[in-house]
Amino acid sequence: MKNYFEYADELGPLKTIHVHEPSVGLRAILVVDNVAKGPAIGGVRMAPDVSTEECFRLARAMTFKNAAAGLPHGGGKVVVYGDPRMPKSDKEHLIRALANALRNTEDYIFAPDMGTDEECMAWVKDEIGRVVALPREIGGIPLDEIGATGWGLSHVTDVALEYCDFELNNARIVVQGFGAVGKNTARFLTNKGAVLVGAADSRGTIHNPDGLDVSKLTEIKQSGGSLSDYADAEKLDRDAVIDIECDIWIPAARPDVIHQGNVHRLKTKLLVEGANIPVTHDAERILADKGILCVPDFIANAGGVICAAMEYHGASESAALQSIEEKLRRNTRLVLEDATKRNILPRAASAELALARVKKAMSFRRYSLFSTAPGFV
Repeated sequence: MKNYFEYADELGPLKTIHVHEPSVGLRAILVVDNVAKGPAIGGVRMAPDVSTEECFRLARAMTFKNAAAGLPHGGGKVVVYGDPRMPKSDKEHLIRALANALRNTEDYIFAPDMGTDEECMAWVKDEIGRVVALPREIGGIPLDEIGATGWGLSHVTDVALEYCDFELNNARIVVQGFGAVGKNTARFLTNKGAVLVGAADSRGTIHNPDGLDVSKLTEIKQSGGSLSDYADAEKLDRDAVIDIECDIWIPAARPDVIHQGNVHRLKTKLLVEGANIPVTHDAERILADKGILCVPDFIANAGGVICAAMEYHGASESAALQSIEEKLRRNTRLVLEDATKRNILPRAASAELALARVKKAMSFRRYSLFSTAPGFV
């Protein structure tokens, strides 16, 4: 018999919902992990090979991310089975059906993630209203357009370099994944003097030790092309992005791209996790043994959810960007200072920080994961 509580522990998950609507081909999973700090914010991820396990791990990462960032929100996640490049009309049917299926799940707030964007959130807004990261035209702060996560990653990198032996100017960076997070991180870092020498998307890797033009790459992606359409670069297999020698390596796509089987191929000095759970815990330990500093995901890439929470509570775009900068610089320094002083992994230091905040919030509840108060999650 299947164990439906195989992921359950003292923190959650509060609920797991499987959604199926055959008339539009919708199959999706929602995990609301922990709402002790408030209603869960977490993105809707669309990919053909998602799973319940991936959804739970991503939801837990959001619980820690939101807690570490000091947000009044818990963690959750939705995964939708499907190719995000499907025709727009088909995608709209799926997202609208998903929103209606979860209409009464008020402890989860929709947000974009890999495979969805601000337009998808506008469809959710039209159906049920409980959403963040809306297009600017309807009063939102468009996370992808302004590059909120990349903005945060650039500041995290600034602080992390205080614990490295090189500077950002002329530092060679490699970005694995060139969607909203990857392209904006590359843009912000190259504007500060770094050089993008390698990048990968789902169709391949490109490499030029003299540098890649981020603006041209972004234009290619926005027109529906692949990075391999860029002329002035060596074309490599998608997995070859791991082998490119650099100073800063930034994963910005799927989970578990770096693991025990390939971590030894990395030739970098600093790894900043732009994606959620992109490096396995075993691989992070190996990186530490090799002297490679690794800034964990729920510290490094919290810029997007900070911006989303600020929008939800009525803040302006400028206030959101300022909050991202302040929170992430402070948290990165706090975690790396603690890790250095105690000789522990940055992930261990950041997990302790987040866990303490979640447990404190849980201590105020009659029931640890939910409240019985009317209108209070």
